[in-house]
Amino acid sequence: MKSTRIFWKDESVGDAKQTLTRDEVAPAETWDLTPLYPTPAAWSEDLAELQRSHAEIAKFKGRVGESAAALRECLEFDKLLSLKIERLNHYAMLKGSEDSANDENLCREGLLENLLTKVAEMSAFMTPEIQAIDDAAFARFLADPILETWVISLKKIRRLKLHTLSECEERLLALGGSSLSGHHETFSQLTNVDMKFGTLVDEKGVERALTQSSFSSFLVQRDPAVRERAFRQFYVEFKDHQFTLAASLASSVRSDVFRARARNYPSAREAALFHDDVPVSVYDNLIATVRANLPALHRYYALRRRVLGLAEIHHYDTYVPMVANIDTRVSFDEATNKVIEALKPLGDEYVGTLAAGLQRQRWCDRYETKGKRSGAFSSSSYGNPPFMMMNYKDDVFSDVYTLAHEAGHSMHSWFSQRNQEFQNYDYPIFSAEVASTFNEELLTHHLLETTDDPRMRAYLINRQIDDIRGTVYRQTMFAEFEKITHAMEEAGEALTLETFRAAYRNLLDAYFGPNFAIDEELALECLRIPHFYSAFYVYKYATGMSASVALAGKVLNGGAADVEAYLGFLKSGGSKYPIPTLRDAGVDMSSPEPIARTLELFARRVDELETLLT
Repeated sequence: MKSTRIFWKDESVGDAKQTLTRDEVAPAETWDLTPLYPTPAAWSEDLAELQRSHAEIAKFKGRVGESAAALRECLEFDKLLSLKIERLNHYAMLKGSEDSANDENLCREGLLENLLTKVAEMSAFMTPEIQAIDDAAFARFLADPILETWVISLKKIRRLKLHTLSECEERLLALGGSSLSGHHETFSQLTNVDMKFGTLVDEKGVERALTQSSFSSFLVQRDPAVRERAFRQFYVEFKDHQFTLAASLASSVRSDVFRARARNYPSAREAALFHDDVPVSVYDNLIATVRANLPALHRYYALRRRVLGLAEIHHYDTYVPMVANIDTRVSFDEATNKVIEALKPLGDEYVGTLAAGLQRQRWCDRYETKGKRSGAFSSSSYGNPPFMMMNYKDDVFSDVYTLAHEAGHSMHSWFSQRNQEFQNYDYPIFSAEVASTFNEELLTHHLLETTDDPRMRAYLINRQIDDIRGTVYRQTMFAEFEKITHAMEEAGEALTLETFRAAYRNLLDAYFGPNFAIDEELALECLRIPHFYSAFYVYKYATGMSASVALAGKVLNGGAADVEAYLGFLKSGGSKYPIPTLRDAGVDMSSPEPIARTLELFARRVDELETLLT
């Protein structure tokens, strides 16, 4: 059974004096969900239909391995259910993201979650029965033309044979799915709804709401006192809830370890990487390569401290642009035009489709509203628009990059859907993060090419440095934290507030270096990162950017064949595993070389920035 996925990035910020409610925003600035369902009532009708029809899957129980025809019939019926589930889930998730406190949205998600538990329980027999087909019969089935469109997905299912349990065990895991994931909802409701951060006076003397979305807007202000006040006030709320958050994170780690052990994986990390057929060495190469290149990062922090005229540098000083007095207010429409212009090397089909989606077809929900989920994401379901959620603010230039990032996800989905069957279109996240950061690379190239102002060039280079810092260095630190905490649970060590804080503090000391002032509150950062509730995801940001730097260079400096190779990567969807897919596109991620080259680019950009600013 499939349900829609989202590709989420925690980079949205806010600057409103007060947060608007949903009905105060113009419809043209919100997404149009009518292609999914024209009304909430239509969603409810589809849910009722799924409630009536899902039990029919039971008629295939015991028959899956009878013949190629019987197997195909079962797979096609499951596909019909999955298409409906994906659409229902997509709409419910998007509506819930509009307002996490809206009871109707919460009820919709709850009803669907309860039903999906029953559907998963009812269909738990399928995978074990496919795994039980003997090798000779399975080979004959795959050779039968009737299963031609199912060969790829059947081979992937078969690969999971060692980690597929008996029917009764699969049923129990399906029944416990909602309970094992309850920490997600706890974290979301606590941080997005219950926690209140008050107001803060900015450097212009204006009192503004401090929210999860607006926090970063305060951190880019030039007055260091405002940045520090925002940081300390923000973390007061997290400190007040630190034990609850630590318990929730511990529950998430334990759930990951439980699932891995239940399915006979050596570790939770290997369980997470197995589905994409990514060797553990790729994960370890990333950490080792980044660790080896930390001196360049420390040198950058020293440069930042000198340029900003700070006696010492703190975490809240790492986001403000080093180049002052650059007007970076960019409206959403202007940002859209910049992104479309930057992506022109990818051809008319790519840019024309994206322009229509952003400018006329209302793919994007643009601005922060009360109760809206923080951050940004792209989300799709088969045959429907790839919707994007933003909390766009025109005074934070990184939001232009966030738009390019989410557009990369959306166009990846668009190309994949049009070139793959439903069962093969769902590409892995490892590949997804290439498509998104690739767009950011093209945007940086375009902006640098279209300015002759040395100060603007310094600003953009500073932005690229910070992008690599945030995507490669920072996400690798997060990935190392996930590796450490899951290893602690697997070794039987206690997962408490203090053990989380201690593990995270050690990483902060290593990654920020000996000349960086680490505030006590920063150790609580590990409790507010949503990605830690989807463990072993963040390393894909770092590997994705490393691959995208290499592929962007090929597209910008090569010919039509390089563009086609990249578009072929987008079109391939989930038809192949990510390492060979990227190898076909022109980059080998089984080697640490792409990561090392990206960090070499980082070091060169630090040198260039130092020259420009001094």
